[in-house]
Amino acid sequence: MLGAFLLTDIGLLAAAAFGLTWLLIRGLLPFASQLGLLDHPIGRKDHAVPTPLVGGVAMALGVMIPVWLMMADSIKPLPAFTIAATILVVVGMLDDRYDIRWYWRIGAQTCAALVMVYVGDVHVEQIGPLFGRGPMALGALSVPFTVFATVGVINAVNMADGIDGLAGALVASALLMIGCAAMYSGNYAMLPLLSAVFAAVVAFLVFNLRRPGLPRASTFMGNAGSALLGLCIAWFCFRLTQNTGHPVSPVLAPFLILFPVLDCLVLIVRRLHMGRSPFSADRGHLHHRMLDAGFTHGQLVCTLLAMSLLVGGAAALVLKWDLPHPWFVAAFFALFVLHYWVTARPARSMAFFGALHGRLFAGVGTGAGTPKAVAANQTDVLATENESPT
Repeated sequence: MLGAFLLTDIGLLAAAAFGLTWLLIRGLLPFASQLGLLDHPIGRKDHAVPTPLVGGVAMALGVMIPVWLMMADSIKPLPAFTIAATILVVVGMLDDRYDIRWYWRIGAQTCAALVMVYVGDVHVEQIGPLFGRGPMALGALSVPFTVFATVGVINAVNMADGIDGLAGALVASALLMIGCAAMYSGNYAMLPLLSAVFAAVVAFLVFNLRRPGLPRASTFMGNAGSALLGLCIAWFCFRLTQNTGHPVSPVLAPFLILFPVLDCLVLIVRRLHMGRSPFSADRGHLHHRMLDAGFTHGQLVCTLLAMSLLVGGAAALVLKWDLPHPWFVAAFFALFVLHYWVTARPARSMAFFGALHGRLFAGVGTGAGTPKAVAANQTDVLATENESPT
């Protein structure tokens, strides 16, 4: 049973991570211009004014400093996590400032994943009975699969970072569900680091999530932040599902971060089908389609956050009921096909998400569902700006 002492330690650690991240963001905001960490509103970007990109480094320091000071002896793979996170944050900050080539970012992600595997001993060894038989051991494919999955999750979080508050909210929901699953399975060793990351993300959302009194984000997480949070999701999912002492089926993991993963896969497949680079830019993201259909930023974030918690909670519940694993594979594939079909054409997505908006927010103000937005959507294939994969 989780002791009161550990609960107290975790609470203090989370409070320290929240407070330090909040202070660091406040302290770094005035210096963002001097550091060259400003996101200028050019190309497809929706924000109206240059916005500081200090959220990522603030979250990284806000997690690492308290964890090393308070829990260094309790978290065995902490050095590996620190090295991997540092690689991603440093390269992400360079990308935020200089817009480096995509292959340098992918290289950094691969290096971070290899550190996670070989230094932290965190990797995917088996993927469960996905096809109705016994657990499938990956064997020699363990390392390549772990690297591929880690790079994929990092890019999925980056692609979700398209409007204020969305990526942070979806990552926070995933961390919350992973933490609940870890507690249910008795995997308490995960909780200190996870709680610190969760608290840092919540502190970041104070500055990034639109709300009364904050009409637009005062800082972005940048590629440094999205890469860090993608690493965290992969790290915690692997430690949750590959723990033989406290087993949780790996089939649950994709449903805990469903919308970023689905959107990433759909966009890659669609762009390749159109003969375009997976890293080319367009307004085909799920959040773009929803904005164009009339959702405001706040409505969109609340809707996807609620749906994320609902889907993840439902998946965990039916897994507890011993639903055969192939059904999870079939459900994920069905959601992929539905997402691809709905978002493939602007008119179809406008009708689908417009109807959804009408049901959820009848009589409430709308967002970008205007003829101008539709026209912008119809120029998707003409976009040429590279989309950052981190």
